[in-house]
Amino acid sequence: MNNAQQPDLTLAAVCGLFCPACAIYIATRETPEKRAEIAQQRHRPVESLVCDGCRAERRYIYCESCTLYACAMAKGVDFCGLCDEYPCDDLKTFQAARPHRIELWEAQERIRDVGWEQWFAEMTARYTCPECGTLNSAYHLACRVCGATPSNVYVAEHKAEIMANLAQRARDKEQS
Repeated sequence: MNNAQQPDLTLAAVCGLFCPACAIYIATRETPEKRAEIAQQRHRPVESLVCDGCRAERRYIYCESCTLYACAMAKGVDFCGLCDEYPCDDLKTFQAARPHRIELWEAQERIRDVGWEQWFAEMTARYTCPECGTLNSAYHLACRVCGATPSNVYVAEHKAEIMANLAQRARDKEQS
């Protein structure tokens, strides 16, 4: 499977996240079964798990209410790293909360240095399975198509943080 992505600003989040590597975005595009599974896990209606990217009309409920996106739009900047107040406390809090956000500072730097289109191409390569070319998320430890491990470079570099976060989420779920 080849999930080559053409640079699309709609899929480049203002914070530096790469939308095509989001499980909700992937499920919206390719796997209705996965959408239903995620909806059940999150106790949400399956219709709410639809996202076409950070800057799109249809966004996941969390992305719809993103204060970072609203702030960037109000300030007229395409990315947080282009703001005079970068990095603000809101972005720092957001970045520290989950392992798929570990590289936001590097993303903002690359966007400033090489432009968002080149960064987008680099992210496509970074999240693509080296065995079959499938684009995977930071939480696909094994490729969702061929099963190769790690599923991508991001997972190879951050597996420990991802595993710790998944274990904590499982413990939190057990306690609730």
